[in-house]
Amino acid sequence: MRVLLVEDESDLGEAIKRILIQEKYIVDWVQNGDEAWSYLQNKWTNYTLAIFDWLLPGISGIELCQRLRKQNSSLLVLMLTAKDQLEDKVEGLDAGADDYLVKPFLRAELLARIRALQRRSPQLQAQKLQLGGLILDYSTRTVCVQAIRGQQFIPLTTKEFQILEYLMEHPNQILTSEQIRNQIWEIGAEPVSNVVAAQIRLLRRKLESLNCGDLIETLHGVGYRLNAYATKQLI
Repeated sequence: MRVLLVEDESDLGEAIKRILIQEKYIVDWVQNGDEAWSYLQNKWTNYTLAIFDWLLPGISGIELCQRLRKQNSSLLVLMLTAKDQLEDKVEGLDAGADDYLVKPFLRAELLARIRALQRRSPQLQAQKLQLGGLILDYSTRTVCVQAIRGQQFIPLTTKEFQILEYLMEHPNQILTSEQIRNQIWEIGAEPVSNVVAAQIRLLRRKLESLNCGDLIETLHGVGYRLNAYATKQLI
């Protein structure tokens, strides 16, 4: 799950980002509305949740919501603000925010609000992602192969899990290293040039321990592809 955090208070922004990363989210944090809008218009990156402060340099959080809804975007939006009057909450929700969190707030409440938003979204309700005999379990962060001989599990690192999830969401599609890097690593991060290839090798090695390392195909000079037909042969 990738989150766009827009908060101009440095201490608060750093704290929220740290909390979300601990919960295994991919987080892009920016401190003004103009930069946030450019991130939202970036065709390479897909967000599942945005957290907007109400008052921002440049485009306000309210206007960001309004712009998204004018584009018929269904992106989940949590609004952060010190405004606690009823009319302020109504204005934020009417602008397109899905929920409203008043500062100051505790970590537990922030995470509870995010979980509540996830439950409202059919796209995010699933506890597992399955393709043939390959099952990704969000609760345990493991991959399971459902074969004739029974279920076998492999624990994954955060990046391995995120890459496999991305490949499973786009079965049989060729994804370039650039596409994978842009979706899985934070904007502004500067991973080494071969980081995607290195992570794919580690992931494939774990899959090979279940005799299914050929699920991920390498198309040299082009990219990577998850072979959906091969996942069906696991069952």
